[in-house]
Amino acid sequence: MPRAPDVAEGLGLGIDAGGTRTRWALATPAGRIVAEGEAAGLSALQMAGAEGRQAVREAFAGLCAAVLAAGRPRRVRAGLTGFGGDGAQLGRWLAGALGLGEDAVRLCPDIEIAYLDSFAPGGGYLVYAGTGSIGAWIDAGGVFHRAGGRGVTLDDGGGGFWIAREAMRQIWRREDECPGAWSDSALAAAVFARVGGSDWAHSRDFIYGQQRGAIGMLALAVAAAADSDPAAHAILCQAGEELARLALALTARYGARPVVLAGRASALHPAIAQAMRAALPASVGLEHRVARPHHAAARLAALEAPDG
Repeated sequence: MPRAPDVAEGLGLGIDAGGTRTRWALATPAGRIVAEGEAAGLSALQMAGAEGRQAVREAFAGLCAAVLAAGRPRRVRAGLTGFGGDGAQLGRWLAGALGLGEDAVRLCPDIEIAYLDSFAPGGGYLVYAGTGSIGAWIDAGGVFHRAGGRGVTLDDGGGGFWIAREAMRQIWRREDECPGAWSDSALAAAVFARVGGSDWAHSRDFIYGQQRGAIGMLALAVAAAADSDPAAHAILCQAGEELARLALALTARYGARPVVLAGRASALHPAIAQAMRAALPASVGLEHRVARPHHAAARLAALEAPDG
């Protein structure tokens, strides 16, 4: 039976924690990914309450157990959604679960890792659409600049939560005007199938009782209906226009640069990237890319690991 990679190989652990899911990977200093996996989504914002802190701690414990079954890292780079800079407790939990010193764990906002998966500092602009959305640029001096990314309560236009909320809003406005209209709507039928029923109680309990990542998953239903329901297709086109706005805001501030669109929500349906392309000047290069920020984080961590 082959031996699992261990600390002698200088493995780096990369973690990309988002509202919908958390992904991890182990990499060697040469950049080879030797193991990866995923767990439930989590957010640094959960640290604001006792119940949320317990959920994060338990999530870290389960993730670290899976990691150690695959290999023992020397250093960790973790990007977390909602991270605001105070990661002492988070770092202690990760370090303790992995048997590392606290100085071996480095935390940052998830978007920073995602950016470095696409560009070196000073490169182009990243527009990332997951549960939320944000535009990012790290300049040549390593300073992070943003457009958007203010949270789903305030904005995050074009992200999965925004798409889900727009669908729910339109469905229930239509029900206000014409009760029972949902039965002729592919969009409403797909959404109600996911929330468990067509009455308001099911929608209310889902929207106000679920975590933001679970709500964002409703965007899958919108995408599934888009080819047969013009309302669903229009929502996805609006999402693309919202994402273009982020790129245009950065362009206005820092000049024209190539743009990468990434994130799980951006890949829900081709209409999103197509609408974003149409909303950008023809002179702006746009690439739609599958993001693997947990791989980038793992490689960064492995390069930081001292020789064993």
